[in-house]
Amino acid sequence: MSPLLQTRASASAQGFGAFLAAGAATSFESIATVTVGSGGAANVEFTSIPSTYTHLQIRGLIRCTRSDTAVDVNLQVNSDTGSNYADHVLYGSGSAAGAFGGGSADRIRFLWAPAANNTASFFGGAVADMLDYANTNKYKTFRSLSGGDGNATLENQVSLRSGLWQSTSAITSIKLFFSVGNFAQYSHIALYGIKSA
Repeated sequence: MSPLLQTRASASAQGFGAFLAAGAATSFESIATVTVGSGGAANVEFTSIPSTYTHLQIRGLIRCTRSDTAVDVNLQVNSDTGSNYADHVLYGSGSAAGAFGGGSADRIRFLWAPAANNTASFFGGAVADMLDYANTNKYKTFRSLSGGDGNATLENQVSLRSGLWQSTSAITSIKLFFSVGNFAQYSHIALYGIKSA
């Protein structure tokens, strides 16, 4: 199993994760894991998320069934489809770099994923944090690092993203989906809770 996805339920970690401070004492606990089966899946959802953690983290190996180009994995929380999201994206492909963003959107462009026209069995990797997800006194912020190199012109990318959900409600559910295409078979997404010491 990939070290990125190795389950370490209740394991103690020092500075582990994409964006946690080095030396910060934390405990990662597995909440749920989804491995997409034959035929793919239109979306991946985590529901009934407990409020007992400080932050949440998603780790994934992802591929889309869309056949023409790489795509964004979108995020919505708590079934909110209103214009309550904003995001920023920085990306590089090895030969070019760029940035874009948006506000008053109905989703966050959360992760990058390769499409089905890429090298067979190539999946993009992703690590993403949802900070202070249960705090009812602030809007919710997200950040992610995703990408991969499939040796195909359209599919080499690393992407650093941030997002905002303009709500003080605690996050109790997370939905991941593509605007076009489905999660390909064997896509693997795990949700972890992070407890601060």
